[in-house]
Amino acid sequence: MTDKTHENLDRLLQTGGVKLGRPQCDRLGWLVGQYGAPTLDLSESPRAGVIILREPLSGAAAELFYRSLTPGCTVVIPASENPGFDFLKSKLTEFGTVGPSGADGPHEMWWGGIGWSKFLTAADASTVRPRIVSCYPRGDATAAFALRHSLERFDLPCHIEPIDTQLDDRVLCFEKAEFMLRMWSKYREPLLFVETDATFREAPLLPSFLGCDVALHKWNRWEMSARTLYLGRTERAEMLLRTWQRLAASYPAIWEGYLLDQAWSLTSSQVPLDTVWLPRSYHALKGDLGAMRATILHSEQTTTLDLGPDPGFAGIARAARRAGRTGPRDAFMIMTSKAENGTGIAVILRDVSASDAGAVAATVEAVTGAYAADCGGYGRLELTLCAWQDDVGAAREAAAHARYRILEIAPGQRIANDFFVAHASDDAVMTARHLFP
Repeated sequence: MTDKTHENLDRLLQTGGVKLGRPQCDRLGWLVGQYGAPTLDLSESPRAGVIILREPLSGAAAELFYRSLTPGCTVVIPASENPGFDFLKSKLTEFGTVGPSGADGPHEMWWGGIGWSKFLTAADASTVRPRIVSCYPRGDATAAFALRHSLERFDLPCHIEPIDTQLDDRVLCFEKAEFMLRMWSKYREPLLFVETDATFREAPLLPSFLGCDVALHKWNRWEMSARTLYLGRTERAEMLLRTWQRLAASYPAIWEGYLLDQAWSLTSSQVPLDTVWLPRSYHALKGDLGAMRATILHSEQTTTLDLGPDPGFAGIARAARRAGRTGPRDAFMIMTSKAENGTGIAVILRDVSASDAGAVAATVEAVTGAYAADCGGYGRLELTLCAWQDDVGAAREAAAHARYRILEIAPGQRIANDFFVAHASDDAVMTARHLFP
């Protein structure tokens, strides 16, 4: 993106009161280069270009807006952490998200549109080619034969090896994550991991063409699958990988997709992780209706037995993950300070669904700005958005478990620059009264 385009885009965002971090602006600028000029005006839906949506649409308005879109349009939601946007998101094809980046970019940005056809066609011209990596239990000499054979006609670099595993018939999550870390250190290309039961029907160039940090597929639109996982050569991608490896090593009995989900949530809350949610063609299963059009075909049958948990698992995360955002039990944003005091503070923003989107966004900006101005001695801030009272209870429980100071606020509440200093003073008074009654 040229300096002039950057300047014009910054001016448009400032006019609309939209606050984004630089990585989010970079993604937005890339989309402008692909689709055409951006607009904040919904009075006349363009046939092409980038539509920046600042307020949620519901009911008939969302339906009419959706019907007006064409494959030449893409929709960008700059404050997509707000669940008020979930209904419209459910009607669109989800392309990706870019996480918040502290006070400089305190919102999550979501982008989507009408189908993947435009990107799938353009990806064929990508000059960046990923290294395909895979591993399997030592002793099964034929495990990777079909995978190797399918890669031969695409001239892609690959590394497929047998590894020592605890079980003879499968690779456990921590073993897969440790293998990926070795590959990360050994090679310089972006990495695309697939299970050895996979075969390639087309060259898998979409993630590298999009230039993201990480790309994966959500089974049933909410269960993250580790069967196809792309990592770009970025510090943020490495942070996700190392977080996943630590979680897998600490909880080896937990399903790998859930651990990847938690690693994504934690990483996205701390850095502006640029995530692409891969289309089903990159995670097609044997027996799928669309298997003939697959880029990557896995030999699993159409079942969630090996892809995810039972239907009642992690219900609190489903709606959020379907909308590409963190849920109420997870911190939407984590900020740290240089304060020597290691205590943390959890700020819970309640009644998000029942409040004006602008008020919610302004409150998020006020909280992060106040913490950046003066942390009040708190070494860590975790900001959580809650739509309903049940969500507040879950967030409180999680914060209490971490022994954080808990503050509950409402959208539109005045947040002064000394917000955290004042509460730290209150804590000091309460402690003194406890010690010297």
